[in-house]
Amino acid sequence: MWSIVHVLSSFGVGGQERVALDLAILQKRRGHQVSVISLAPPPDGAMADEFREHGITVDRVEKRGEGIDPTLVPRLAKAMRRLRAEVVHTHNPLPLIYGAPAARLAGAAAIHTKHGRNPAGRANRLLRRVAAQLAHAFVAVSETTAEQAREQHDAPRSRMHTIANGIRLDRYHPDIEARAAARVELGLGDAWVVGHVGRLDSYKNQTMLVRAMARLLSSRVRLVIVGDGPARAEVEAAVAALPEPRWVVMTGRRMDVPRLMPAFDVFAMSSQTEGLPLVVPEAMAAGLPIVTTAVGGIPTVVEEGETGLLVPVDETALHRALAALVADPERARAMGARAREVALERYSADRMVDAYLELYRAARR
Repeated sequence: MWSIVHVLSSFGVGGQERVALDLAILQKRRGHQVSVISLAPPPDGAMADEFREHGITVDRVEKRGEGIDPTLVPRLAKAMRRLRAEVVHTHNPLPLIYGAPAARLAGAAAIHTKHGRNPAGRANRLLRRVAAQLAHAFVAVSETTAEQAREQHDAPRSRMHTIANGIRLDRYHPDIEARAAARVELGLGDAWVVGHVGRLDSYKNQTMLVRAMARLLSSRVRLVIVGDGPARAEVEAAVAALPEPRWVVMTGRRMDVPRLMPAFDVFAMSSQTEGLPLVVPEAMAAGLPIVTTAVGGIPTVVEEGETGLLVPVDETALHRALAALVADPERARAMGARAREVALERYSADRMVDAYLELYRAARR
């Protein structure tokens, strides 16, 4: 058994944090000692409590200042030695830049996961490439993300691997009682509900989803957006500009997404770029058809016409796809049933954990 330390940019609610949480939980269940370090200043984000609830040690080594922090690598290495780290697993650019060299100083194996395109300036890309030379393995969460890594020369090709994100399937499933309770709480009645869960930012592009839904919304067709983030004011403004804003529910950040998901009839995404967003197989496991832009690794998850509908990043195309399922609920239900079958077959978190532990094993040899 190993002492495993995950390094995150922060304990905010996001896809990379959720993947790290699920990995940490299942690694601990298998007998490993698991810790997580955030590089963000206090206060802790909402995810810190979830790590603690599952018995995972939570620590912080704060990055100082806006630019490069020359003290962070040695301070991180000291924390890793204190935690007796044998494997250090970094998630996304900032943890890679500081965590990979710190892991080497601490005598630990360094594993990195790239969760998305991670656009950045030239200097940041150079720092990432230098740090990636110190990683024993560089993992992309989808083949599309792996191709982006190769195009950007993110890491030596010989160390690149692809491991699709997995989910704890016990948390997401159709649930009649949860559906009824969530619908009462959100005031949805018996409307047909298009739901979305995600960080509100420009890349997720939720304003396009709001506009695409505009002509469909009524007392019988509702939109629910779960999440928070820097684009919240922009999304709220798009909702306020609708003829009837009352048919849209914005819940803000919620930590009970598995309980809310069954209230939806369709899950929608309008992202401009993605890696392999964990929320898509989660929605599929909940028995929902997916309507989404065909970006990043999403087309490798959603089977066109079988488990959902794929569209370009285009408001009209997204509107038409959503309208097609609103008009044909039987087709939507059949897609949702097939989506759950696919999620159960392909996206087990145990499969993901097995693949990472094998990489850890190879790095420790």
